[in-house]
Amino acid sequence: MALATLSHARFNPGQVVMTQGVNDLVQRGVINPRQYLLRHLRGDWGDLCEEDRATNEAALKHGDRLMSSYPITATVKLWIITECDRSVTTLLLPDEY
Repeated sequence: MALATLSHARFNPGQVVMTQGVNDLVQRGVINPRQYLLRHLRGDWGDLCEEDRATNEAALKHGDRLMSSYPITATVKLWIITECDRSVTTLLLPDEY
């Protein structure tokens, strides 16, 4: 990922990985995960309730896990989870959790 793009990130994602389900969607051209990852890194948590958004904002300060949820289609959502130690960020489908 380009350095200029990461300059707007609110946290370090660590190693970025995706599950097989997300990889399948990428290979079929259903999603471009980069746009969703960039939103996650900028603190655009996607389709979360206010309580979960507030939890993420607190997690940025206290080092807890971060989670985003983005609707891809009417029936498909993409979740992005960054671990509390910021070592790994995983792109996954809810049924792969």
